[in-house]
Amino acid sequence: MPYTAEHKARTRARIVMAARQLFNRHGFEGVSIDQIMARARLTRGGFYNHFASKDALYAEAVHSFATCSPFAIRLARSGRPMPAPRRLARMLVELYLSDEILDDIDQQCPLYALPSDVARAGLKPQRAYTELIRSMSAVYRNAIPAGAADAEHRVQLIVTLCVGGMVLARTTSDPELRRSLRANARSQALALLDGVAAARSAVADSRPRSRARPASPPRAS
Repeated sequence: MPYTAEHKARTRARIVMAARQLFNRHGFEGVSIDQIMARARLTRGGFYNHFASKDALYAEAVHSFATCSPFAIRLARSGRPMPAPRRLARMLVELYLSDEILDDIDQQCPLYALPSDVARAGLKPQRAYTELIRSMSAVYRNAIPAGAADAEHRVQLIVTLCVGGMVLARTTSDPELRRSLRANARSQALALLDGVAAARSAVADSRPRSRARPASPPRAS
């Protein structure tokens, strides 16, 4: 008797979850199809019923984070109406840079868990990674008043602070540095959301500056 569509979807989801967790821990090259299927408690023979290649699975694992992230799961489980855009954006900044997420390697965002892998991967993983950046940016963009002249600068700075803060925090064994890197990234990201003076200064500093023209030599009298 053939498997139902629902059964196939559940199996595919198990493979994607197992792959995302292993990729986060060991990177793309450090994980085999056999290891992924073993973690999903499935046989290798079933892999190609769902994915054409390991690259295709990698792309799906990156893409899946948009709906399977701790942030998305927390919102779904709350049973409450969607928070207002400003509140939603602040929640994402707080959770993204939290101890809870830093300590849970299996659930870490591919944006900071897998950047070097994606840079070397094929077009499909890079497209999935790009969509993840856009998805995160959209949350912050919706929180900034429409028509704000510096909106896109602020959005990109917030994404950079969140991702960069976590990349650096993952690389150091110094607990205090791990904490302070994320705390400073968090405070600046929230300031950018709120549009305070410090944030406006950060936006101004991020813009390319025109070079001063060299002074003309004095004319001979």
